[in-house]
Amino acid sequence: MAWITSFELKAGSGKLHPTQLVGAVKVFVPEPGKAIVQIDTYGSDEREMPNKQSQTIQFGRESAHQLFTILKETYEF
Repeated sequence: MAWITSFELKAGSGKLHPTQLVGAVKVFVPEPGKAIVQIDTYGSDEREMPNKQSQTIQFGRESAHQLFTILKETYEF
């Protein structure tokens, strides 16, 4: 599990990962005024334990805003 506190945009290229799956999004408030968005991924059908939670990332307000800005600029929303 990781709580992402900020993003750093880096130049470079990547490679499309061949595994496709559905992610789960949860929103919770651990303390008043502090909402957290959590994204969970689960093992693909080919994994030894399919559908077992695999990764979790969490975003607070600041990092979510940074990610939103990056997505908006990248996909021209």
